[in-house]
Amino acid sequence: QVQLVESGGGLVQTGGSLRLSCAASGRTSSGDTMGWFRQTPGKEREFVAAISRSGGSIRYADSVKGRFTISRDNAKNTVYLQMSGLKPEDTAVYYCAAGRAFPLVVAGAGGYWGQGTQVTVSS
Repeated sequence: QVQLVESGGGLVQTGGSLRLSCAASGRTSSGDTMGWFRQTPGKEREFVAAISRSGGSIRYADSVKGRFTISRDNAKNTVYLQMSGLKPEDTAVYYCAAGRAFPLVVAGAGGYWGQGTQVTVSS
């Protein structure tokens, strides 16, 4: 089993930056993929980014390409989402996700979720 705890959310002005962190604990493996999703009220949870354990596979949603960067520090069991050039439409609860297979995590079916952290971008 894996526990995921997000941090780093908050209020930022349009054009600003935030870095989200997700610390993983419990049972993990070298094949684990981690990623980020986001959700606003009344909308389905939306894929944002994912990264394999080795960092060899990375995928971003088109809406965040060029602005967000996902990375991880396996020694700290932590994945990061560096967000720059933030827009009001980025406002959402951001959830950390994890799973055994990269395609499953991208599809939202990895099996592990964090509690979410709120990101609000003011205009």
